[in-house]
Amino acid sequence: MRTLILGAKGQLGRDLVEAFEPMGEVRGCDLPELDISDEAALQPVVARFSPDLIINAAAYTDVEGAEEDLQAAFLANETGARNVADLAAYHRVPVVYFSTDYVFDGAADAPYREEHPVAPLGAYGRSKAAGETATRRANPFHFIIRTAWLYGPGGNNFVEKILRAAASRPELNVVEEEVGSPTHTIDLARATLALARTRKFGTYHAVNTGQCSRYEFARAIVSIAELDVAVRPCAASAFPTKAPRPKYTVLDTARLTDATGFCMRPWRRALLDYMERRTAHA
Repeated sequence: MRTLILGAKGQLGRDLVEAFEPMGEVRGCDLPELDISDEAALQPVVARFSPDLIINAAAYTDVEGAEEDLQAAFLANETGARNVADLAAYHRVPVVYFSTDYVFDGAADAPYREEHPVAPLGAYGRSKAAGETATRRANPFHFIIRTAWLYGPGGNNFVEKILRAAASRPELNVVEEEVGSPTHTIDLARATLALARTRKFGTYHAVNTGQCSRYEFARAIVSIAELDVAVRPCAASAFPTKAPRPKYTVLDTARLTDATGFCMRPWRRALLDYMERRTAHA
């Protein structure tokens, strides 16, 4: 299988390359060499490589920045997604598009299933929801994979932010009102591979199982790292943001398991694995 991975330098992209390399030839592209919003630049890359699968892991992910630069968010997350899906359809190959729990409003009281209506609160979520729609319309052979609270090697993610803060402060205040599903990039990459081996196209949720608040997640990070730092719960109002955050975005992964037989690990086990990976590469 020949796999083209767009956004290959990001934390998810790196693990996608690792997961797909045993399956055949992999070509990874990213900024600045290739901008997916530039259709003219994208066309020859796809034509020359002639992939069997195109994975779009390129995205605008700055939740706060999207509120101030809506155009940039939609250019990458909607226009770019449409360009990639269009080219995949032209070459008659499947496309993968990664979306987010932020397409939901957080008002649910049970894990979100794929068919739940989207209702994003902020610009980032709206841009990703638009990317979902653009991908579905452009290519019937699509895998839209929603994930959440992503962290992986080399990323500026929540885990790394907590570890940096813990290295310089005796106490951390962390929001306990936001509840979700932390997800290790290597598990998401393996779930993507499991789906790519099927022809069961559609929308899926892929997150590590279980749920926790940001506060509980931070406590687990500090505990595994064996850091002598107090972690205190606080209200979201203590950290005002431009972008509204959904309070509850736990995702149900049953459809993924039913389609592939692949089960996402519990989030605590995945976090422990990540901490061991980053220590090994230190």
